[in-house]
Amino acid sequence: MNLKKSILIALALVFVFAGCSKDDDEVAEFNKPALYWYQKIGDSIASGNMDKADAYYISLKSEHMRSPLMQTAMMMLAVAHMDNEEYLLAGYYLDEYNKRFGGEKNREYIEYMKLKAAFLGIKDVYKDQKLIMDSIKGAGSYLLRYPGSTYTPLVKTILVRLHMAQYLLNENIAALYDRTGKPEAAKIYREKNKGSVVEMADITPPEKGIIGKIFD
Repeated sequence: MNLKKSILIALALVFVFAGCSKDDDEVAEFNKPALYWYQKIGDSIASGNMDKADAYYISLKSEHMRSPLMQTAMMMLAVAHMDNEEYLLAGYYLDEYNKRFGGEKNREYIEYMKLKAAFLGIKDVYKDQKLIMDSIKGAGSYLLRYPGSTYTPLVKTILVRLHMAQYLLNENIAALYDRTGKPEAAKIYREKNKGSVVEMADITPPEKGIIGKIFD
């Protein structure tokens, strides 16, 4: 392939990608003021385009790491992802916020938000058993660390629901072992429930699924 032909192909590719970028409103931008990126994040959240909001955050972070707007941007994105039921991403922004801006005045709230995001992120109790156990541990630590917290009633509600979920999960697994003729295995899971802070009498089992509306 000669040089002239190579140049023509390269130019064609440039125009193709430029055209795609314009169609998708994804024109490359850089070297903008922090306020510009901050406003773009807010506009993207308002329009429901969280992918763009995340991309604009990366631009804000890479170009203006020390901007005072970073703090508000992180919190906006955390709350927006929670509203969008994207709890892992919400947790990411809350962790980032805690690392950079966490202090005595706001750590109590951030830790509560992290607990809430983890709790709401439990979708499949079989796959998320570790998350349930970690969340129970985290909620217990929170209550010890912040005994007079404004969020104590909410954290206690989360903790009780987590214990209910764990109790029902153990009982369900025990029942499965009973049906398959493995009484010793069933006994192990029922023994786990003996130390629970809730009892079966406290729980109304969901009509559908193993946990169902216990997380609603």
